[in-house]
Amino acid sequence: MVGSDKRIAQVAQDIVTHFETRLGTIEGKGLIVSMSRRICVALYQAITQLRPDWHHAEDNQGAIKVVMTGSAADAPDWQPHIRNKARRDALAKRLKDPADPLKLVIVRDMWLTGFDAPCLHTMYIDKPMQGHGLMQAIARVNRVFRDKPGGLVVDYLGIAESLKQALIDYTEGDRGKTGVPTADIVAVMQEKYEIVCHQFHGFDYGRFYTGTPAERLTVLRGAMDFILGQAEEGIQRFIQAVTELSQAFALCSTEDDAIAIREDVGFFQAVKASLAKSTMVGGKSPVELDTAVRQIVSQAIASDQVIDIFAAAGLNNPDISILSDEFLADMRGLPQKNLALEVLRKLLNDEIKARSRTNLVQSRAFSEMLENSIRRYQNRAIESAQVIEELIEMAKEFREASQRGENLGLTDDELAFYDALEVNDSAVQALGDEKLRAIARDLVNTIRHNVTIDWTVKETVRAKIRVTVKRLLKKHGYPPDKQEQATQTVLQQAELLCKDWAA
Repeated sequence: MVGSDKRIAQVAQDIVTHFETRLGTIEGKGLIVSMSRRICVALYQAITQLRPDWHHAEDNQGAIKVVMTGSAADAPDWQPHIRNKARRDALAKRLKDPADPLKLVIVRDMWLTGFDAPCLHTMYIDKPMQGHGLMQAIARVNRVFRDKPGGLVVDYLGIAESLKQALIDYTEGDRGKTGVPTADIVAVMQEKYEIVCHQFHGFDYGRFYTGTPAERLTVLRGAMDFILGQAEEGIQRFIQAVTELSQAFALCSTEDDAIAIREDVGFFQAVKASLAKSTMVGGKSPVELDTAVRQIVSQAIASDQVIDIFAAAGLNNPDISILSDEFLADMRGLPQKNLALEVLRKLLNDEIKARSRTNLVQSRAFSEMLENSIRRYQNRAIESAQVIEELIEMAKEFREASQRGENLGLTDDELAFYDALEVNDSAVQALGDEKLRAIARDLVNTIRHNVTIDWTVKETVRAKIRVTVKRLLKKHGYPPDKQEQATQTVLQQAELLCKDWAA
């Protein structure tokens, strides 16, 4: 009965429909477990009749394969699927590679134990299984990987009771938690969906589905601003709820309840991904961002039309350097003040991080300025428009700071040590720029000739450099009561640059 032609055709159609829907929401691979080698071959033929482009005679190509053992005595139509160990290992390598086009593998017994492919997220079971063998099999798809919160088991033969018994026998300390019914996942998904919808109460995002590409981007920008306008805990609650919604949706995306909300889920994921990419909220790695964007299941912003993204976002100048007057003017004019604030905040913070690798004093000063402005905004001491003006002025000070070295006739390294001399102190300023520039140049030359690769961990070398710096400061008439602090700052600055110098 299990291997009848009619049933195999039905199972093949169900697997194709289900797996394509699954891939529309979460990237990964699938494993089909059949009762016999004959059924494996027949199921392969039925699936490739439905999707001819999935088939390929060569092992290194094609989206679906059968992995089984056999001999020359087996039927002729089985022979293409019978491979030696080396060829099976090559297929295993393909299946483990998330980027490889091999998406589905049909097996009877192969790869059900001891096989590890974290990108496997779906197992179609069409074979009676129980006990340890069943637990080993479902473990193949239960590894957390990227945006995969867990594995999905699709049961065609009713193994639920066997699974319950196996959980009792083999998960004593975690009984009942290994397997979760789809209905429970759907309930969680609907709960998280309601939470996110509530956070968008009062914001109309309908044009995201019906508008032009430029209008959709405008809606996305407005949605980001709407979320950013909420309290800090509201922003974090949105990110957490969308994350949990996405995880639940990924597990039950083929259910009717999930299909009904998939466009909204895609929109919520797009907002979250854009927040993470454009601001300091919910930072993600490039891989996670790519995955989030790919999960916009309705392809709501896909278009063959070329879009001017800057114009759609209200930014008319393609130069997005924070040192550009034109870009800063565009940011000042954005009607979405919360979004403009977060973008400026992230750009300035990125610039501070870059400066912290070369100029200790400068990065400290700008970091304190940024933190002070943001703190006053979060405490509601100033409005978003006012803090935007402060950040714009800070960006202009960045530009001026970058030009100081050229104006003073100093290299970047010399400027870093010039700043380390506490030049804002009135007693130090009394020395005059010419004297301070001379000290900075001498510091660079002195320290450059004394550092070694491991000087920061050798106290004897550090002590020698400390004495040398103090002598140099004394030689140039640096105020005695300021020498100790200046020496410490100079040594800290030297540590930033010592790797490049020692190399």
